[in-house]
Amino acid sequence: MNLTPLERANLEDRLLICDCDGVLIDSEAVAARMLVAELQAVWPGVDVEPVVMPLLGLRIEAVLASAADTVGRTLTHDQVVVIRRSVEAAAMQAPAVQGIAEALAAVPFTKACASNSFSTYVDAVLQRTGLVRFFGERRFCADMVENPKPAPDVYLAAARAMRVDPLRCLVVEDSVTGVTAANAAGMPVLGFIGGGHATEGQIGALERAGALLVFDDMTRLPLLVDRWLQNATFEIR
Repeated sequence: MNLTPLERANLEDRLLICDCDGVLIDSEAVAARMLVAELQAVWPGVDVEPVVMPLLGLRIEAVLASAADTVGRTLTHDQVVVIRRSVEAAAMQAPAVQGIAEALAAVPFTKACASNSFSTYVDAVLQRTGLVRFFGERRFCADMVENPKPAPDVYLAAARAMRVDPLRCLVVEDSVTGVTAANAAGMPVLGFIGGGHATEGQIGALERAGALLVFDDMTRLPLLVDRWLQNATFEIR
C-alpha cells in the first residue's frame, strides 16, 4: 500500500486488537466438545451441553463455576485445573482461522492480541500457527490483568501499552463476552462468526452486545478496516 506521509502518521496511532480463540484460531468448537466431555465424565447423566455453550468466551473457570451452579453440582479445585488443562491442550491444536494470516498482512498498522486465556497458552498458539509474526510481544491475557472479560481490563491494557486512544483501536471478537469487554473499554468492535462454533443466533447476540458489524469471512477484514479508517464512527450495515 502506497501511503502519503500524512496517511502513514495517521496509522501510527491506530491499533487492531484481535481475540485469540474463535478469531485467530478456530478453537471454540474444539474446546466446547472437550469441556462437555470432561464434565460428563465428572457428572454422569447430566446434560451439560446446553448449559456450557452459551458461556463460551468466558474464562474456563467461570464457565465451570456457572455450569456447576446451574446443574446443582460441585467441582474441586483439582478437577477445575485438570479440566482447564485438557481443554487448553485440545484447543491448542486447532487450525488458524481460514484467511487470517492474509488478512492480518493486509492491515497496514499495528496489531495486538487480547485474550481471556492464559499467556502461556496464547504464546504457544501464536508460535504454532506462525501468527506471532504479526503480534510479537503485543499480547494481553487474563492472567495479566485484575479482571478477565467481560471486564474491559485486557483491552485497556493493550491501549495503554501501545499508547493508543481506545477510540482509535478496532477490535475483532467472536463472543458476547468479548464484545461486551471491548465496548466497556470504549472501543469499536466487529463481530466475527466464521468459526466452527458459530450459529445464526450469534449474529443477533453480537449485535445486541454492541458489535458495529458482524461478518463471517476473514478475507473481508482488510476492507472493513479500510472503511473504518475512512469513517471512525464506522456506521455501515
